[in-house]
Amino acid sequence: MLTNVDDINGMKRLAKQKNKLFDQLLIKDALLSEMESKGWKLVKRNKSNVRIQKPRLESVRFEDRVWLLLYKLGFSYLSSNGGASLSLDEKKDGSTETQINIVAVDDEVALAIECRTSERLAKRPQLCEELEKHTLIRERFANAIRHQYTTANKKQVILAMFLSNIILTDNDRERAENAGVIIFDNKDLAYYEALVKHLGPAARYQFLSDMIPNKPIPGLQIRVPAIRTKMGGFRCYTFSVSPEYLLKIAYVSHRAKGKESDVKTYQRMISKRRLTSIREHIHDDKGIFPTNIVINLGSKPLFEQIQQKTNKDELEKGVLGWLDLKPTYKSAWIIDGQHRLYAYSGLQEAKKALLSVLAFEELPPSKQAELFIDINAKQKSVKSSLLQELYAELHWDADDPEVRIRAIISKAIQDISNDPECKLFQRIQTCDTNKDKNRCITLTSIFSTIERAQFYIQDKKHGDVSEYGPLWADTNDKILKRTEYILKKWFDVIYNHTQEWWDKGSDPGGGLAMNDGISTCIFVLQSVFQSLIAQGHKLGSLNNEKLFMEIEPYGNALGNYLGTLTEAERKAFRALRAAQGIITRTRQCQKAIREAIPSFNPNGLEDFIQLEKKQTNLKTKEVVDHIENNLKIYVMKLLKGKYGEEEAGWWTQGVPKALRQEVVKRYEEDDGKRGGKEYYFNLIDYRSIILSNWAIFKSSLGFGKSGNKEEKTKWLVFVNEKRNIVSHSSSGVLVSIEDYNELAEYDKLLSKCLSHEDSIKILIEDE
Repeated sequence: MLTNVDDINGMKRLAKQKNKLFDQLLIKDALLSEMESKGWKLVKRNKSNVRIQKPRLESVRFEDRVWLLLYKLGFSYLSSNGGASLSLDEKKDGSTETQINIVAVDDEVALAIECRTSERLAKRPQLCEELEKHTLIRERFANAIRHQYTTANKKQVILAMFLSNIILTDNDRERAENAGVIIFDNKDLAYYEALVKHLGPAARYQFLSDMIPNKPIPGLQIRVPAIRTKMGGFRCYTFSVSPEYLLKIAYVSHRAKGKESDVKTYQRMISKRRLTSIREHIHDDKGIFPTNIVINLGSKPLFEQIQQKTNKDELEKGVLGWLDLKPTYKSAWIIDGQHRLYAYSGLQEAKKALLSVLAFEELPPSKQAELFIDINAKQKSVKSSLLQELYAELHWDADDPEVRIRAIISKAIQDISNDPECKLFQRIQTCDTNKDKNRCITLTSIFSTIERAQFYIQDKKHGDVSEYGPLWADTNDKILKRTEYILKKWFDVIYNHTQEWWDKGSDPGGGLAMNDGISTCIFVLQSVFQSLIAQGHKLGSLNNEKLFMEIEPYGNALGNYLGTLTEAERKAFRALRAAQGIITRTRQCQKAIREAIPSFNPNGLEDFIQLEKKQTNLKTKEVVDHIENNLKIYVMKLLKGKYGEEEAGWWTQGVPKALRQEVVKRYEEDDGKRGGKEYYFNLIDYRSIILSNWAIFKSSLGFGKSGNKEEKTKWLVFVNEKRNIVSHSSSGVLVSIEDYNELAEYDKLLSKCLSHEDSIKILIEDE
């Protein structure tokens, strides 16, 4: 016996209540403090009471959303508040009845649905047990439906579960499939909510076709007169049928669809504005459409030829007969005309009107997608980026392995973007999604990067593959699974070290989880594969788990490097843009991995390191020259300010005698061509001047927190040493990045001294 299931016509008030985000109560003012301590908030004060509210629990809200979906889909009967009660056989499971979260019944099907939620994204260990418990009701539920809702045709019984924030393991999926329980998640729910908003009750057939595809539905049998012919080498049929019937058997697999589907997904999401426009046309022009709805029949239909006196050539042009359409949901895939068909949803004309249909027989998915493009590609409404996403559908079965690989790459990217366990979940921008701070990685960018990374085909000779890559396998499905597994694991490792940076996306301070950052991580993975292969590892022979074990240490080294970058270094990393920027980023990452794993030696890294050092020498010379010039200006300002502009002052009193003798010698040998004697100091000479006049220089040029004047002026010795290196390039000595950074810091401090003119006077006066 099934109770608490009522006619949908009396549930308008309940639907309005379930659509609310908050629970509300009217209470006495005296109880307000107590209720506020339990999470309730004051909304309004009345004369004799107060209105309070609090957000509904996520589990309650999620269940209400599922109920509202079924309500809008137009099921004839629905469970009321608290769910349905089903009397059970006490001898079988020890209880007299069980609760079912939601029950929905119409003329053709009966649904028993359980809803489960988690506060945060996580696995659910008890799910297998919950699945098993749900399957126990199948027989009793079917019997109750049969006895309580009698119809001419037997109803299909469906058990389903809607899950929110729950990660499904392979074991969970296998258990659900074996138990015959259909699983839906948050994204599936959002998709059907959007679909019913556009289509109304007609979306029910899309929903049901995902649950029981290709299962015969009593009452859907139909026979129509048709002409059978051939087009493009494929058999097809032309006939007319009512929109009401075609709505039931037709199916559109949308690009924005939440539930994972096969490679037949080539349609765009339906536009509500276009539906409204077409509905107006149906009313105004009595539903006349001169163009065909183009569909594909998934299996060969029954066709009974009417006897005709025709020769063989005429038979090829067309044969008249009776066509029996398969009585199942999802038996006809819409290639073109979804808006024209679904505009009839909810209209009286759906029963009376006729649509002209061109139905292909068993057209391969790639041909369906090609035909869709041929019809729509020149229309303004089709985005060019859609072609990139359609690569999987167009070329999944291509003979050329390189073309087939591109199809697999396209499918893999779209799968990981929809996988909540992947760190690229909802971060890849497709033609049906808008760019935001998280979804800032384009499918085109990541597609081209993976394609260039040579993960699948290492070499070709005379058009044939002579060497396969580490992600190759013997079937498309195995390559797809291997690609998704390795990419997910690789980005998992990186994310574990860089979570705070990664989560910023394209916001200020971000820059890692963006096009160039992701491309860098993929190219580093390519170099890891290449290095391991060069060391003799047979990566292609390893299973997915063992392959990841080989690359995991390198992923940790990369993640650790990226995770320890300072804010300034992150900014510099992000500033490296386009192709050359990605190359530099990749080399910097490789260099960091080399420091952690010395055996890591990808092609070109050593050359990059040497070139980087040479470039550092050039930059070092610029910095040293700047330091020397500023040092001369600053030292002379303080000396002349203290002892006077004349040589009897600053020269005689400020410069040590031994140094004066050396400078005079240089001055006379050059005949004073540079100018005064102050132009003949060497860089290290300024240290002698500073030490001799420590009182006026100690607070500005005594770099360092502790030590005597000798210690605090050692920085000048360091600068002079680097000056000697970069002034004699033939020596082959290269300045390190660390030394360059130290010189840049001294340059900054010295420039700061010069920028404060007033401080020079104060230093002299204080002394």
